[in-house]
Amino acid sequence: MKRSILALASGAFILGAAEFVMMGILPQTATAMHVSIPAAGHYISAYAIGVCVGTLILVFGRKVPPKHLIILFMAIALVGNTLSAVSFCSPMLLVARFISGLPHGAFFGTATLIAKTLADKGKEAQSVSMMVMGQTVANMLGVPAGTLLAEAMSTLLCEILSWRLAFAILAAWALMTIVVVISWVPSIDPIKDAGIKGQFRFLTHPGPWLILLAVFFGNSGIFCWWSYVSPWLQKTGGWSSSLVPMLMMLAGFGMVIGGLLGGRLTDHWRHAGAAAIGQSISCLGLLLVLITPGNQPMTAVLTFWIAIGLFFTSAPQQLLMTEAGQGGGELIAGAAVQVAFNFGNAIGSIVGGAMLTTFSMNYRYTGLGGMPLALLAVGLLAFYSWRCETDTDAIHRLRETKVD
Repeated sequence: MKRSILALASGAFILGAAEFVMMGILPQTATAMHVSIPAAGHYISAYAIGVCVGTLILVFGRKVPPKHLIILFMAIALVGNTLSAVSFCSPMLLVARFISGLPHGAFFGTATLIAKTLADKGKEAQSVSMMVMGQTVANMLGVPAGTLLAEAMSTLLCEILSWRLAFAILAAWALMTIVVVISWVPSIDPIKDAGIKGQFRFLTHPGPWLILLAVFFGNSGIFCWWSYVSPWLQKTGGWSSSLVPMLMMLAGFGMVIGGLLGGRLTDHWRHAGAAAIGQSISCLGLLLVLITPGNQPMTAVLTFWIAIGLFFTSAPQQLLMTEAGQGGGELIAGAAVQVAFNFGNAIGSIVGGAMLTTFSMNYRYTGLGGMPLALLAVGLLAFYSWRCETDTDAIHRLRETKVD
């Protein structure tokens, strides 16, 4: 891996861990902030809202070199996670989580452009997938490690301090990432200045909306199940709570495998077609969540399988949107994927909760709520590939043959 891509992957790791670690330390945080578990769920929502609002940074930062934008995003992550670690009341933590989410979408839009620009010819998708791998590694190692750290430290420190260590470590990691980005990421020219309106011109075409809807519905479907994966593993699979972090590591490993496979296929085939295959993997997994009996081997396999599909789609979808925004909207287009991703997460959690309420807390029925949404995403991607993605570069590889 090029050092520049490794530096970008380090930033992706911070944002991936900051987004999801709260799910693992929610009980300790709720206790420290003197709020209920449902009220503590607002700390997750605050981050997602920050992701959406933070995209506006790119609107006014279009003339700034991408490397400088990455440094700015890591500085914001440093501030947000530091404030999270020292928050003394619930409102302060809500604000800190909002600040932590601000750079998320903007970072991935900018990092996708840099990774694509620095990639060897024909390996653009693999370069993007290696950058995104930082987020998958965060899910494989960072989130379970944060959960275990909070639980272990609670026996040595008071309950109020234990969960803060996760955010303190992320803040330190953000500072380290600023240093490596300055040292390893070369400067590239800013995107074409198309003005404020010009950055959104790509949205006047139907193709980008098809991709964003596919991201939204695909993640809504997966997060119907993923939002409740911990109780699903325990209630349906029979796993003990102490083993759930290990199964989250298994899921993270699946995300890494999916990201690598998706990036490699995308470099050799249609981007939307590759994304449709990844979404189909998750859709099949959600069907099996519903129809298969609950036992430990099957739930472990499905956790790994659906995680593969979740990040199989990352590189092709990021590239599709970056290419759709060419002419001045590349950064906004790349960031829009993360906005759709997070919005889908929020809606998926709501739909999954409704399925649990309807079917007497039977966690298998989260698959019933998620499968139609994931299937709709497959259809949107397939339609885009069929109607909009006609140039697969094959014509450029043809050799001229003269016949006497």
